[in-house]
Amino acid sequence: MSDLSAVDAFRGGDGLIRIVGHRGARGVLPENTMLGFEFALSIGLDLLEFDVVMTSDMVPVITHNHRLHAPTFRDGNGDFLTDEPKVASLPSAQIQSFDVGRIDGESAYGKRFPDQAQIDGLKVPCLRDLLTLLRLPDHQNTNLMLEIKSDPDFRNDTTYRKELVAKVVAEVRTAELEQRTLLHSFDWDLLKLCQSEAPTMPTSYLTQMPENKADVGEDSSQSVTPEFVGQRNRIPELVVENGGSLWCPYISDVTADGVAQAQSLGLCVAVWTVNEMNDIDRMIKLGVDAIVTDYPGRVQRRLLDCGIAWR
Repeated sequence: MSDLSAVDAFRGGDGLIRIVGHRGARGVLPENTMLGFEFALSIGLDLLEFDVVMTSDMVPVITHNHRLHAPTFRDGNGDFLTDEPKVASLPSAQIQSFDVGRIDGESAYGKRFPDQAQIDGLKVPCLRDLLTLLRLPDHQNTNLMLEIKSDPDFRNDTTYRKELVAKVVAEVRTAELEQRTLLHSFDWDLLKLCQSEAPTMPTSYLTQMPENKADVGEDSSQSVTPEFVGQRNRIPELVVENGGSLWCPYISDVTADGVAQAQSLGLCVAVWTVNEMNDIDRMIKLGVDAIVTDYPGRVQRRLLDCGIAWR
């Protein structure tokens, strides 16, 4: 049976909506970097969301796409990449040779984040780097929404998928952070493997309806997420039936009925990715448990204006 203390850290209530730093604080600092995570912690956040992908030597590293992301990865000459090799094709040491501290402002992806700081010398963290930071006494109340990225190329490779889950879970256990970690994915079959490997760690179910396209410059989840044909109105029930403790719908899909249904079933509802003020206001009105955002300071400000706490 899962330890629900990690879920309760994401649960809101009367006068309380949690804030989850998406990839740290992507709107203001380079995403999925130690600096971004440290900033989120420094402004009082105690919930972090991030993405884990496996290297060729089976080291879990924190990055979003399955390929090196050309708008955010630079080579040894300081040039943004023109080719995007797969993370799974490179050893962890080679991944560390790239700089991820800037964003290409001329790219469609870069134009989405005009306020992001540009900082040289930042590297892709290994999962253990972040876990080590969060073992420090100052961060003992920090909880994690750890998204295991499901690679479509390995969709039918059960051996690889089991090893992927086992490696991630082993690192969390070594850091003694099982009670502070949600295992999070669009791939509901992968979450079944998580439940088998780590029955005490809660699972968080991501959803995005197929008519809502992937954000510019980001891998799509459509090939690994369920299609929900004829069952869209039952998604919270399906999450519960599959053993989930938290439902994480895409912002364009979330409705008042969906939130009410999920919460009536005991699910925690955390919505991704909420950045614009009108959307923040809508989430407040819907009474979601948690807001996953690239701009945590923006959400803090709005919650304070409304007399709502986030911790």
